[in-house]
Amino acid sequence: MITIREFTDPTCPWAFSAEPTRLRLMWLFGDCVMFERRMIVLSESGEEYLMRGFDPPRQAEALTTIAREHGMPIDAAVAARMLATVVPCTAVVAARLNSPAHEVPLLRRLRVLKHGGELVDERSVIASAATDVGLDSAALEVWMGDPGTEQALRGDMQLARTPSPAALALNHKLASTSDGRRRYTAPSYELTGPSGRRLDIPGFNPALTYEVAIANLDSTLIRRDDPASVEEVLAWAAMPLATVEVAAVMARPIADTRAALSAAHASFEQVGSDGYWTHGEPTAATR
Repeated sequence: MITIREFTDPTCPWAFSAEPTRLRLMWLFGDCVMFERRMIVLSESGEEYLMRGFDPPRQAEALTTIAREHGMPIDAAVAARMLATVVPCTAVVAARLNSPAHEVPLLRRLRVLKHGGELVDERSVIASAATDVGLDSAALEVWMGDPGTEQALRGDMQLARTPSPAALALNHKLASTSDGRRRYTAPSYELTGPSGRRLDIPGFNPALTYEVAIANLDSTLIRRDDPASVEEVLAWAAMPLATVEVAAVMARPIADTRAALSAAHASFEQVGSDGYWTHGEPTAATR
């Protein structure tokens, strides 16, 4: 097995736009690749963004560009305010520690809500996200306030702010903290093979970059054949997928994938310039 430590943040549009690549890796290698997530925490208050000169109008411009270039469903309307990403990050860590089966669904739901225009640092939005994925929202609120959750979150942040020498050699793929340190950007991967050898790949990268790294860590892994149909992809994912996500898993052009999804009579929910496809009618638990 190859373990991929993914440094991420539920509010980051680059991490969201890297979901097609992550899903492609999961399809190709299945249980031979295991992801573990560490939260970067891009901000502990909305004011941190403002101090860096990054306000809602500038954010909207950036989101418009990212959505256009990478195709994920992003609502690029000007937000009411900037987010304290520490709050949704805390929710994800709380789920990891107390209900591991809900960590990934909660992270996904928070990503979808944030990029659909929701303020995911509000407790009511987090509670709604928890309910949507079958997690007791009251229990999650308690877990978020547990000192153990805070300790684990700070451990994540410390790891994110201690890039490896290999990552530091790719300085342009890193970001600066308020105290002048360098940190991983989202998503950054640390891949560890069965022998313990590790390859670190900071920042946003194409799927082939990770496929090459995986082949170097374990050349015996067998790649799964590409899926035969869009229906197969949607059934495998068991959650609504963006057009570009289905296209990435299938290694097919986006236009051809969109046509195939329409022909398959998959349900579509518009978000921003694209949206999500699912079998049957989407529900609150799966959107």
